[in-house]
Amino acid sequence: MSQKPRRPETFTLDDPELVFAEQQPDVIDLMAEPPQNGEIAEVSAVATATTPRRSRLGAVLWTALGGLVSLAFGLGVTNLIEDLFARAPWLGWVGVYFTVLLVIALVLILGREALALRRLAKIDDLRARAETAIRTDDRTMALGVVSSLEGVYSSHARTARGRASLAREKTEIIDGADLVRLAERELMTGLDAEARYLVAGAAKRVSVITAVAPRAVIDIAVVGFTAVSLIRRIADVYGGRPGTLGFLRLLRQVLTHLAVTGGMAAGEGFLDQIVGHGLAAKLSARLGEGVINGILTARIGLAAIAVCRPLPFAARSAPTLREVAGGLFDKSPT
Repeated sequence: MSQKPRRPETFTLDDPELVFAEQQPDVIDLMAEPPQNGEIAEVSAVATATTPRRSRLGAVLWTALGGLVSLAFGLGVTNLIEDLFARAPWLGWVGVYFTVLLVIALVLILGREALALRRLAKIDDLRARAETAIRTDDRTMALGVVSSLEGVYSSHARTARGRASLAREKTEIIDGADLVRLAERELMTGLDAEARYLVAGAAKRVSVITAVAPRAVIDIAVVGFTAVSLIRRIADVYGGRPGTLGFLRLLRQVLTHLAVTGGMAAGEGFLDQIVGHGLAAKLSARLGEGVINGILTARIGLAAIAVCRPLPFAARSAPTLREVAGGLFDKSPT
């Protein structure tokens, strides 16, 4: 049986009959001291343990749909070949020939896509292992990271000098974190410079084209096409070489990275560039839109570098928006 709500009453703090009720466990005290690290970990563990599992109905649905489509396609091809044989034997054999070519091409394409996905997964795993080796200072793990990194760039001509220098010096390094940083300096320096050049060039190109484009749809097309091309080229620079499926996965990772770091990136470079150069007073509306599109392209490029790079930024500083897009403001009209 529910209790009736009490009417509001007035009282004084020094009233001897006033009794304070104990704080309920589900009430959050904003003035209390923050929990210690152990308490935070315990709360996080409880929250993680109580997270409901994802439903597998979606996976079952898409599996069943894919199976039905495959069966329908196979049945259609079979009926086509039977009809061709019924019309003329040589037409049936022509249909069989094209069917065999289709199956071979499909198998080769799927194999290439699988290899591309494996390369991207290897780069992600390499970056995670490198972060762990730096954090734990584990030399054995660092040696494994360096060995895998040398395997990734074994046929990369631009890293030949860095690989030779790394092979000479890695035996003298004792600490695991320093070994990973040495590999980053020797192998990533030239690749980082090329990736930054690609991002800066794409940002400036988008800025100029969209500033003179007469339609907004052209702006969207230019930004989208340039972003897709930029992500692919950055992945090629770092040895990813994604296929169609691999690129879709890479695009999802880039968009996720933008969503996670978007606020920080905007606060660090975007607003600083805009306010610092007074674009609202110096630039026309179309030229200002071109600069905004160039900055958006630069942010996409920076996210692609963070996702495609096989090592975290430890010995070298990560590129900033000012470094790759600062040229957009060098010649702003007065």
